[in-house]
Amino acid sequence: MDLVELVYEITKSFPAEEKFGLISQMRRAAVSAPSNISEGAADRSHQQFVNFLSISIGSLNELSTQFEISLRIGYINKINHEKAQNLIDECLKTTFGLKRSVEQRYL
Repeated sequence: MDLVELVYEITKSFPAEEKFGLISQMRRAAVSAPSNISEGAADRSHQQFVNFLSISIGSLNELSTQFEISLRIGYINKINHEKAQNLIDECLKTTFGLKRSVEQRYL
């Protein structure tokens, strides 16, 4: 959830012409990550939960790429890029760990 808040805060300063482009993509990817974890945990089979965790990991990787693009085209500075990347890495580590745990326990 901290990552979602950070994405919304950082993308507020993006150019208006990115409203339906990069801003929208980044916000959707950020919201998708915790949403898929929540949805997957809600009365699903273990295999379905693993699937939702994989989707969440994909969204986090997508967001990482979008932050790299934002840095390269000058929409964010290195400090915000590093702050976002650190949070993404933390989320990826946690999500991968949860996925591995569910796989080992139930598959």
